[in-house]
Amino acid sequence: MKKRMFVVAAIVIGMCFMTGVVGVSAQQGVGVGEYVQNVGTAGNVNWSTGTLMAVGIGSPPERFYGKPQARPMAMRAAQVDAYRKLLEVANGVRVDSTTLVKDYAVESDVVRTQVEGIVRGATIVKTEYLSDGTVEVTVAMPLSGAGSSLGQAVYPRIMESAGFPPAPPSGYPAVQPVPSVPTPAAPQVPAPAAPVGEVFTGLVIDARGIQARPAMSPKVIDENGEEVYGSMHVDREYAVQQGMSGYARDLTAAQSNARVTNNPLTVKGIKSDGPGKSNIVIGSADANQLRAASENLTFLKKCRVMIVLD
Repeated sequence: MKKRMFVVAAIVIGMCFMTGVVGVSAQQGVGVGEYVQNVGTAGNVNWSTGTLMAVGIGSPPERFYGKPQARPMAMRAAQVDAYRKLLEVANGVRVDSTTLVKDYAVESDVVRTQVEGIVRGATIVKTEYLSDGTVEVTVAMPLSGAGSSLGQAVYPRIMESAGFPPAPPSGYPAVQPVPSVPTPAAPQVPAPAAPVGEVFTGLVIDARGIQARPAMSPKVIDENGEEVYGSMHVDREYAVQQGMSGYARDLTAAQSNARVTNNPLTVKGIKSDGPGKSNIVIGSADANQLRAASENLTFLKKCRVMIVLD
């Protein structure tokens, strides 16, 4: 009897272990090294692939069970639920350390309308018909990109907040400033040439262990509080097309990512800063190394930055 109880207990423990493993695998799911952030219970943001996703569930009214109208009605209900949840995910995306997308939407009817329109254009990536008559619909939309993405609505607003002029209306050329007549300057004694630093092709920030969190517009600052990288350093088009930074959980994967090409500078984050923990402080020596070569400003402008998070 005792032997039989021992065998049963061993089987139960084994099943619990297997269940635990499956749960962890499902949670990691989408890809090794990818950073996925849940937004409440509505859905999630995959910061590595730049994708927002939500799952909607729908069922037909009871009086239509078993009738031809049941499945289309369940499908429609699931789609409505999925798009509602996706809008909740979009509004919950962190813009910077103090702001969420919903804050921009409350402040600006234009942003709110754009975000709602982009969500309505999201793609249905999966439809599942369950045995009880309910339907599950998974919808997804890009975080950034030249097409219909959340970045199209948010990044121009970020740039304006940083002091850039508003983007011209679609179909109109950008307004060019009127050139002024230069005032003759007094002759100056040339300053001694600054030491030339190493030229890098990108920046990788190891922000593990400091509780840093992702955002559409992260800031990198040195120990003196001076900004090393942020919205003031980037080109609007690059930010809209690919986001201001990429995110990963694996340092090696980040260093070999095509975004930072073949010779990135890797620095360690000292601490995270701001209410949303998306500002990252790096050592002044690392900041000075980055600033030592003016060519490094080119890759910052092109948003060639990867951030590694826990």
